[in-house]
Amino acid sequence: MKKLIGVLTAGGDTPGLNAAIRGLGKASGGVFDMEVIGFYDGFRGLMQNRTVRLEGQRLSGILTVGGTILGTSRDKPNKMPVGNKVMDMTDAMIGTYENLHLDCLVCMGGGGTNKSAFMLHNRGLNVVTLPKTIDNDVAKTDITFGFDTAMGIATEAIDRLHSTADSHHRIIVVEIMGHRAGWLALGSGIAGGADVILIPEIPYNIEKVAQAILQRSRSGKRFSIVAVSEGAMSDVEMAKYERLIAGIQVAKADDNKEEKNRLKAELESFEVNQQTSTIYLANRLQELTGLESRVTILGYLQRGGAPSAADRLLATRLGTHAAKLIYEGQYGVMVAVRGEKIVPVPLAEVAGNRKIIPADHPWLDSARNVGTNLGD
Repeated sequence: MKKLIGVLTAGGDTPGLNAAIRGLGKASGGVFDMEVIGFYDGFRGLMQNRTVRLEGQRLSGILTVGGTILGTSRDKPNKMPVGNKVMDMTDAMIGTYENLHLDCLVCMGGGGTNKSAFMLHNRGLNVVTLPKTIDNDVAKTDITFGFDTAMGIATEAIDRLHSTADSHHRIIVVEIMGHRAGWLALGSGIAGGADVILIPEIPYNIEKVAQAILQRSRSGKRFSIVAVSEGAMSDVEMAKYERLIAGIQVAKADDNKEEKNRLKAELESFEVNQQTSTIYLANRLQELTGLESRVTILGYLQRGGAPSAADRLLATRLGTHAAKLIYEGQYGVMVAVRGEKIVPVPLAEVAGNRKIIPADHPWLDSARNVGTNLGD
């Protein structure tokens, strides 16, 4: 009897998802004699048993298409909005899996998706995941598909901002996605020639950033480009954030619910304020330097459009290798990139972990060696 695979895409959309779906579907049907169905809109589609058979024409012409033909959502199995409630719908998803007689569920996603997939695996489902996110922060893989495309888009944006910054003698602060990891800002900042790059891994001192910009101005440079990751914080902000996190942990350990709730409310307020931190940064740099500052927030532009050649290739390799692993009966793993190889990594090593930029990473050395200010 043929194996039947279910596949879903969860979390934020990413260039290369359709290429991965295509790779999985074509290899499964054409090489390993397995069948594939897709679930619409992530884990919600698995809960509701909304499916489409992925074969033939469904897989034709999607290699170059951005987004995902299956749709996506950020809904989690154990925290699913249903009406006016948030409910644990894990049992309903297990029911769908069993009623369809699936042999494996393939989940394409980032950190949150891997956590959800690991939870389903622990409930007895055969699960394989593929690492996708523009943030490149999934643990235990060298790279995620979607990252290369997004980095190219952000780099082109920085390229274009150079001419207008030069014409008006301005500081231009460009906010780049990345969640709480700086891979996207650092990579595109180096490739685009940003003068300052601020990332979550290195809390910045705003006075040092201002001094670096003023030094450029005094040396005859008529503009400065500041590439800032959405999760970057100043040293003052980071100290406050760490104090709140530590306080919540202490209150939790002491079973002090009142103090824990107070600190959580303060943390929520802090995180809301951080949503406008890039605008605040630009205003402060203008005050400290006397130079006109402007802000560009790239936002969801970085997720859109056709995937790069590198992402099409990577997603295809990951999708086809997932089919091979399923055929061989290897489950409970993420299909990861290690050097030039594609290898299975236990989900237990991935779930709940995040890959951030280490202090000794060569990209940081390269940035400093070309004179880029990192805010420290």
